[in-house]
Amino acid sequence: MQILLQITSGRGPAECCWVVAKLAESIIADARNNGLHAEIIEEETGPEKCTLFSALLHLDGEGAERIAASYEGTIQWIGYSPFRPGHKRKNWFVGVQRVSVPKSAAFSEKDIRIETLKASGPGGQHVNTTESAVRAVHIPTGLTAMARDERSQNANRKRALERLSILLARHEQRQLAKAQKQRWDAHNELVRGNPVRVYEGEAFR
Repeated sequence: MQILLQITSGRGPAECCWVVAKLAESIIADARNNGLHAEIIEEETGPEKCTLFSALLHLDGEGAERIAASYEGTIQWIGYSPFRPGHKRKNWFVGVQRVSVPKSAAFSEKDIRIETLKASGPGGQHVNTTESAVRAVHIPTGLTAMARDERSQNANRKRALERLSILLARHEQRQLAKAQKQRWDAHNELVRGNPVRVYEGEAFR
């Protein structure tokens, strides 16, 4: 079963963005410890090092539903700011919600560049010494997807392409939404004065 989980800081301060990054690591570790495949497939970098405004996690495997359900909702972190010494606030909140998995987008193999690298686990822990991890790059858009869950390079290649297909589908959705917004903006920017033609009456003459 495939599930997408979106972690967001809600545009909160850097501390919330730090929580997003740490929570993403924690969820991925939890998922992998429970036999799932898990990876951040989309992220928005936060204002400080090692922070994220948002992260989109791809969970795949039996038990994904249970893991996802245990994190959905508001997550609280209690602790002092790692960025503002002496700051009194110690309660920080981020949100986790499920995102529908889009229908996979089609792409041409000639537009894909496959890169291999050594796999490592969450927190940098060593997994193996062979270049089994795979990064799939969609050359026209620059979108990339990583897979390092499997020991087999072929299995990771397949999973990386699956994740890339999801990213491409989301990219197409955004482009469509952007085009629709542009059409609506053009409608709103209609110049009411200085017409080039004038029609009158029911006869429209």
